[in-house]
Amino acid sequence: MSDMHLDWNDIEVPVDLPEVADEISYQRVVENAGATWDYFPGHFDPAYAQRQGNPTIYVNTMHLAGFADRVATEWAGPATRVVRRSMRLAGSIYAGDTMVGRGRAVAKRCDDTVDPPRYLVDVRIEVTNQHGELCCPVEITLQFPESR
Repeated sequence: MSDMHLDWNDIEVPVDLPEVADEISYQRVVENAGATWDYFPGHFDPAYAQRQGNPTIYVNTMHLAGFADRVATEWAGPATRVVRRSMRLAGSIYAGDTMVGRGRAVAKRCDDTVDPPRYLVDVRIEVTNQHGELCCPVEITLQFPESR
C-alpha cells in the first residue's frame, strides 16, 4: 500500500498506473466468497466448477471489483475514493492463477455542479491472468480531496 498522496492538480493524463499482481490461492477464493456471503458453488466446489466447464474454482465478482479498486487507489493514495465503477466479466481468474491489474488514468475533471466541487479522475483497468488473458475490463472514477 502506498503512502503517496497525489494532488489532483499535478496529474497529467493519460498516465499509466503501476501494475499490481496478486497470487490467488484456493484458500483465498473460498475465503473471499465466504466473506462476501457468495455461496455459489463455483467459488468453493471444484467438482461443480469442472462440471460447468471450468478447470477449478474461480474468484467472485466482488473479489474482482475490490482488486480493481486496489489498483486505482494504490496509485492515487488513501485520501481518494471510488465514486463510480463499471465492469464486465470477460473471463475467469482461477485458484492457482496470478491476477494482474494494469491501469491508465485517461481523463480528469472538476465537477462544479455540486458544492463543494468534486475533483475526479477516470481510470481504465484491465484485470488479466498471468497469461495476459483479459478477465475483466473496468472503468473507475476516483474522487480526490479538495485540490490545493
